[in-house]
Amino acid sequence: MREWWLHVALLCVPLVAVYLHIPQPHLSHALHTWRASGHFFNFRGNNVFYKESVGAVGSSDVLVLLHGFPTSSYDWHKIWEPLSQHFHRVVAPDFLGFGFSDKPASVVEALLSHLDLAEQKIHLLSHDYGDTVALELLYRRDHNRSGHLAINSLCVSNGGIFPETHHPRFLQKLLKDSGFISPLLTRLINVHLFSKGIGEVFGPYTQPTASDYWDMWTSVRFNDGNLVLDSILQYINQRLKHRDRWVGALTSTLIPLHLIYGPLDPVNPSPEFLQRYQKLVPRSTVSVLDEHISHYPQLEDPTGFLNAYLNFIHSF
Repeated sequence: MREWWLHVALLCVPLVAVYLHIPQPHLSHALHTWRASGHFFNFRGNNVFYKESVGAVGSSDVLVLLHGFPTSSYDWHKIWEPLSQHFHRVVAPDFLGFGFSDKPASVVEALLSHLDLAEQKIHLLSHDYGDTVALELLYRRDHNRSGHLAINSLCVSNGGIFPETHHPRFLQKLLKDSGFISPLLTRLINVHLFSKGIGEVFGPYTQPTASDYWDMWTSVRFNDGNLVLDSILQYINQRLKHRDRWVGALTSTLIPLHLIYGPLDPVNPSPEFLQRYQKLVPRSTVSVLDEHISHYPQLEDPTGFLNAYLNFIHSF
């Protein structure tokens, strides 16, 4: 009899969790400051957050920062100020929490149009999920699509550009392919599971602090963003479906290209990913950071990442 009640209880726990609304965590001082210094614009009925700075006098160039999954524009906070000193404007949007198609690229185009920057010289600096958004923008630019941006350079970093060399983490694979049980799984994810997963893609000597983990988790939980992780993760399947479109944009473009790479990345492992990139994109320059840097190079080695990018941007 006791075993029967135990089984019932175990079955009830996840069912209750589905309907349980856990309050969002409070923003840390750092996240609150970041949000307070940003702005919102309306995109098809959705409020899109973006951070913007006006920097270098005499420059007309605009830098657009495209963040990765599952975090936010706050990924760029460690190099925000020095980047602002080298560009006329620096813009970093948060992507909307919906399933990936071409929509994030449309968000970026609409935002720059909103800021009257669409016809300025645009430089893209992207990471992870943002690499795919950048490639869609590049495709539109090179095919002269309506509303396309005047992209002058692209720098990618540690993104799953090639489906054949991309190794999603277990939780990513579970969420994107779980179908009707995904709502249950997204509600069961907590800060401990999240931190364990994120820690696995940082290097052993560059692990986030407890406050870093909390800020990342808070960014995910804000406005119940955790509940749409399964939808957002469809971008992994979209990379395979649209491989020719996006990899083709990268291999055929004539604009300056650069890759900044953390070689300890288990998601895009070395030498598999790096060899593939150099074979398919031979005209791109490459910066490989220290051997202990993993999937988040802009957070793990901000100085090395910044220097690599500035060396690239000043090379043409």
